[in-house]
Amino acid sequence: MALEDRIHDYVRKLPLAFQQEVLDFIQYLLTKAEQQDRQEWSSLALAFAMRGMEDEETEYALSDLKVVFR
Repeated sequence: MALEDRIHDYVRKLPLAFQQEVLDFIQYLLTKAEQQDRQEWSSLALAFAMRGMEDEETEYALSDLKVVFR
């Protein structure tokens, strides 16, 4: 029996209130998976955008920085 079928069988045996909790938990897991996926793509995009920058010469030196107090 496939995992999906087993899950369906278990959920059908639950009282309606618990079925709603299962649905809420599934929605939570989907949101979490989407956020993780976006974070991975974001990190990948940043790494791709920054690729090769460590080899570039800088236009500024540390002495160019100044501290401004207000």
